[in-house]
Amino acid sequence: MSGTQITTARPLHGKVVAITGASAGIGAATARLLAERGATVVLGARGSERLAAVAERITASGATAAHLPVDVTRREDLGALVELATGRYGRLDALISNAGLGAVSPLDDLRVAEWEAMVDVNIKGVLYGIAAALPVFRRQGFGHFVNVSSTAARRTMPQQGVYSATKAAVHALSEGLRQEAGEALRVTLISPGFVRTDFVDQTSNPEVRAQYQAARDTFAIEPAAIARAIAFAIEQPDDVDVNEIVVRPTAQT
Repeated sequence: MSGTQITTARPLHGKVVAITGASAGIGAATARLLAERGATVVLGARGSERLAAVAERITASGATAAHLPVDVTRREDLGALVELATGRYGRLDALISNAGLGAVSPLDDLRVAEWEAMVDVNIKGVLYGIAAALPVFRRQGFGHFVNVSSTAARRTMPQQGVYSATKAAVHALSEGLRQEAGEALRVTLISPGFVRTDFVDQTSNPEVRAQYQAARDTFAIEPAAIARAIAFAIEQPDDVDVNEIVVRPTAQT
């Protein structure tokens, strides 16, 4: 990202966007792209050192970024992220609920703690974001929820049963929210396929982890592809609501 790009292409100038899971992968790529296009980004993630590095890279390029350690399983952390955005910048235009956990494994492994963690991060994390931002959006009279799901919500594979279930829940929550949002608020669901991140490294079953790492290294797409989809949705005029975008590798079945 160059300084020239930031000064010449700013379709998101004036918008304030909060992003969870912003320390790496899709979240970091989205933060950089939105900042490049003029947005002020407010970043949250558990990895505080990597998060600070992402924010410093953005501010060094001439854009504006703030950051805060955020664990999306803690409702108060989402409230603090939204408060940082509104308190420092006076508004919040969009909340991107991107933090996710993909500890896939066969159900026979009975990794119940990992099942619970995926429910807490993938479902409750989105709900806590809604709880934090919805009252703010209502008061403002504008706002945009962008919820990152997965193509696993559409097609369940072996070892992905619990993960797929959590992402299907994000689909249902997003559609319910869209129907209740009214004409002033927007809701977008982003459904990535296989993306080249460290996401699959969260899998504790070594055989499954190796299988997914090999597939990732063979055909996964870069996080920037998902960032571009998110930017497209946010950049639309206020009367245009992009309900869902599915982005997968061409080679993914």
